[in-house]
Amino acid sequence: MTLLDPARWDGRIKLDTWTEGGGGASDVVEPATGGVLGSVGLASADDVRTAATTAARAQEDWAARSPEDRATVLRRAGDLWEQHAAEIGDWIVREGGGLPTKAGLETHIAANECYEAASLPTHPQGEVLATNDARWSFARRRPAGVVTVIAPFNFPLILSIRSVAPALALGNAVLLKPDPRTAVCGGVALVRIFEEAGLPDGLLQLLPGGAEVGEAAVSAPEVTVVSFTGSTAAGRAVGELASRHLKRVHLELGGNNALVVLPGADVAAAASAGAFGSYLHQGQICMTTGRHLVHESLVDEYVAALAEKARTLPVGDPASGRVALGPIIDELQAARVESIVARAVEAGATVEAGGTREGLFFAPTVLTGVTPDNPAYVEEIFGPVAPVVSFATTDEAVALVNDSEYGLSVGILGDVGEAMKIADRVRSGKVHINEQTVSDEANAPFGGTGASGNGSRFGGAAANLEAFTEVQWLTVRPGIAPYPF
Repeated sequence: MTLLDPARWDGRIKLDTWTEGGGGASDVVEPATGGVLGSVGLASADDVRTAATTAARAQEDWAARSPEDRATVLRRAGDLWEQHAAEIGDWIVREGGGLPTKAGLETHIAANECYEAASLPTHPQGEVLATNDARWSFARRRPAGVVTVIAPFNFPLILSIRSVAPALALGNAVLLKPDPRTAVCGGVALVRIFEEAGLPDGLLQLLPGGAEVGEAAVSAPEVTVVSFTGSTAAGRAVGELASRHLKRVHLELGGNNALVVLPGADVAAAASAGAFGSYLHQGQICMTTGRHLVHESLVDEYVAALAEKARTLPVGDPASGRVALGPIIDELQAARVESIVARAVEAGATVEAGGTREGLFFAPTVLTGVTPDNPAYVEEIFGPVAPVVSFATTDEAVALVNDSEYGLSVGILGDVGEAMKIADRVRSGKVHINEQTVSDEANAPFGGTGASGNGSRFGGAAANLEAFTEVQWLTVRPGIAPYPF
């Protein structure tokens, strides 16, 4: 049997064992062809309640394991991602519509997430505090308990594993709710890897499903932390529900990220960066370059170079290995991208390249004549669309960057000194100088401000410890303290 042999998981969810879910099953559809690749089980709210109870019991023993035991499982998982990268990558291509290079990136980062997480069990777990009494005083980190991880379709493996791995490493159990559209590469793959790595049963429960399942996974009494990655609209609903139940919630949401091209920048290199930022994975990334802000001295040349790239990038089935863009995930999202482009043109924008689609394949698009109230400027498109706006001064560029409810990622291309000044003035969780807006590393903090989320809650030891542990105050005396009663 291969790692992802459907005989094990087809039509099933994972509780203590692989079992039929109360929500039935859903076809696994290949967006590039419409073909059915198999079926995934769907959970019910009752399944979630069972999973939460089971996970809470398993978590107590797991938290009591030695740091070495937990670290060993995470290291094995990292090795297994590398060993099975080709098989898992094929599912990312066919189920998720990603290019083979994108699939390779996901499995590579998944391995690194596990290797990074393997260091967490032996990371310092607290600090010694000053105290006025004759005692020792400590602030120590303890596992949060049961963590719910809700992940989207666009980078299904990375956006699951970056929470699952550190949560497990720090002694928690996890309820994983992947998007049903990518539940194999974003759910089954994780469970199978950790099964093979020796993770005890009950610690990682797989619960694909819709809104009812998500609500149950947030509100279950055993759940103490919710880690959500997805749209801003859905994130607001998750945050509201979690707060109502007094759950700590980490939200990594949408973005409308700006790429600033400064005067004097190398236009050819800038257009290459801009094309990558807007068209990678069909623009279906929270960090996608959604606004190209180009100095007026370069804007005509930049638009010409970007449009030429857009016209020559091949679009098609990523399994063929001969394309630069694959399909949009489904008809609903493709129609939304098409609608935004149409409304942008109605509002005065000009299509310099692209703007058309065939089925789920949307041509890489360049828009000019975009004003700050244009739908293509204001909204997160989540498709391969590059709106270009010019600016005259640094102050204007900063104002344009900050003229958005989102604050996830900013790229600045050109003079480093000028870029540093801009970096100090923009509201963004991430700033990349002389790089486009899409970047992620397992050891780096990740998150945004405003409508992009509630801060950097992923990546690096500091963020992961904050995300998946609770701080407990502990005092110790050599004998029982005297009291006046």
